[in-house]
Amino acid sequence: MGKYFTSAYQFGTLGGILSLMAFGILAWLQPDPTNLNLIFGYILTPVSLFLALKYFKDYTNQGFLSFAEGMSVGFVTYLLIAVISCMGIWIILLLFPEFFEAIKASKIEVLLTSKDTIVSQVGEESFENTLSSVQAMVPFDIGLNDGLWKIIPGLFFSIIISIILRKNPN
Repeated sequence: MGKYFTSAYQFGTLGGILSLMAFGILAWLQPDPTNLNLIFGYILTPVSLFLALKYFKDYTNQGFLSFAEGMSVGFVTYLLIAVISCMGIWIILLLFPEFFEAIKASKIEVLLTSKDTIVSQVGEESFENTLSSVQAMVPFDIGLNDGLWKIIPGLFFSIIISIILRKNPN
């Protein structure tokens, strides 16, 4: 079982660390790095998945990759990226509460600035629910959101990359 996940552990951990580094660099550049970090995750996740699956296929599995193996290795890879990113962001925001408050204020400001558009599209009640939800946000919510937005595209990219790299023995 370990042979299946060696590449997943390596590239999932690397992807998670790179995601945290991106969050830190983006935090230094702007007050709310969360949206740009999500975009970076959309690039980082498929690259990490491809490398993990390619490494597994070429160096661990004698040049073969079944769809099931690709999905298994991909799952562990994107789950590691998500968990490391989620926990790291949560810890960073716990250690720097003023940074968390700046992110929260930025999100509230964006909501209030776009109030008329949001109300016209979804109604006053939905806007108020969203505003109260953002006001009640805690640091773990930001980390969890980041982790979930690495899992969702990770599943999609695992399917695509597993199909592309699939090669079964004859």
